[in-house]
Amino acid sequence: MRWNKTLQIVGVHCEGEIGKVITGGVLDIPGKTMLDKMNHINQVDDSLRKLVVLEPRGCLQMSVNLLLPPTRPEADAGFIVLQSDKAHPMSGSNAICVVTTLLEMGLVSMQEPETTVVLDTPAGLVTATATCQDGRCVGVSLDMMPAFVEALDVPVETAGHGTLKVDIAFGGVYYALIDVEQVGMAIEPVSARRLADLGAALLEVINRQVKVRHPLYPQIDQIAYVMFRHRLEDAVYQTCTTLPPGRVDRSPCGTGSSANLATLAARGLASEGSQLTSRSIIGSEFKVQMVGTTEVAARPAVLPRVQGRAWLYSIEQHGVDPNDPLAGGFMLSDTWGEGRSAS
Repeated sequence: MRWNKTLQIVGVHCEGEIGKVITGGVLDIPGKTMLDKMNHINQVDDSLRKLVVLEPRGCLQMSVNLLLPPTRPEADAGFIVLQSDKAHPMSGSNAICVVTTLLEMGLVSMQEPETTVVLDTPAGLVTATATCQDGRCVGVSLDMMPAFVEALDVPVETAGHGTLKVDIAFGGVYYALIDVEQVGMAIEPVSARRLADLGAALLEVINRQVKVRHPLYPQIDQIAYVMFRHRLEDAVYQTCTTLPPGRVDRSPCGTGSSANLATLAARGLASEGSQLTSRSIIGSEFKVQMVGTTEVAARPAVLPRVQGRAWLYSIEQHGVDPNDPLAGGFMLSDTWGEGRSAS
């Protein structure tokens, strides 16, 4: 056996959503900032993402998080989210996976009963407070970056569902939030395939009709995901984030829940101190609190705090044989959906 690359990867999931963490084998990625490094992956060299995310080493129903040295002195570690379509700037469930891995693998010293971990992400700094007990990380609370509304009730013309009213909000990435009743569906496991396919199709339609650009990070200039939502009670929301090329988030989605909180605040349905529950398609939950308000380039913004849990379940080694013709990875529509062709 001869490998020209070896990676150590920790298997971990957050409330059901797999967010593996690369803990060894990558020294760094070119770029002065974490955003520069993410753009290098997306625009210059995408081989690492394809290697770990695509088949035959990866699968659709997961993300892989690349740990990197921080580019800002106040941070403990940097990370970039690698997914099936590209590298993304931030994810709440993946940040919880990263913090849990850093502490339980001893990469950051654990202090009981709480440990503070500051993460350097392409979307800004994220401060995590981990509840620690008996050598384990039993919960993580994330002080997310400011979330704000780009526009409410944007009319989007679709072929199959007429005109949809869509909220556009930033919670770490840009989201298109759609009340699921508008498409005549429910957020339940039996609907996962149809929601995934519809979300992938709507994402392309919405990005053609709606243009976004973050006022502080202008390179973040596309809507990343469609989130379907349904209010169960005053402070309880079902959420279903759909990810290209066609799957649903198993977790309640931290950045999406932050974006949803921003839309509620903009409508006067949430204020400082408000707490809501985001419930995923499989029933797992995040607690989301509005801890304050701020501004982002003169836009009203909220400060969300997202709380969830993660569990480590494996330590893996991935290797690349120099003669392997499939080192670049591939996709097939039988599992990845029709949103993307073979790699």
